[in-house]
Amino acid sequence: MILWFAIAQMVVGVSGAIVSLWVFARKSGPNDYTLGATLLLGVLLLAQMAVSIVAPFSGNPAVGDPLEFWMYLITAAALPFGVGIWALIDRKRTANLVLAVMQVSVAVMVFRMLVIWG
Repeated sequence: MILWFAIAQMVVGVSGAIVSLWVFARKSGPNDYTLGATLLLGVLLLAQMAVSIVAPFSGNPAVGDPLEFWMYLITAAALPFGVGIWALIDRKRTANLVLAVMQVSVAVMVFRMLVIWG
């Protein structure tokens, strides 16, 4: 796992959560900023999947349990897309709160993946 890439994913997750909480506090529904941050986080996690497949072949294998790492990665990659689709369907104010919780959760999961990897 690449350290700077994991840090970038955590920063996107936390900053997306802050934006979602800000929009929630303004009593608005999900908008382009909250859903865009969610989409960006999902795309970064898909790129992390590709990096995690290639990394062991380039001499950077996981130190911890690979099954645990991959379960975290698959779950973390599914969350932004599932919650993002749900937020598109349910355009209420509380969808932003769910987006914020999901983004913080994914940031924590990425940190845990970083710990497992190295």
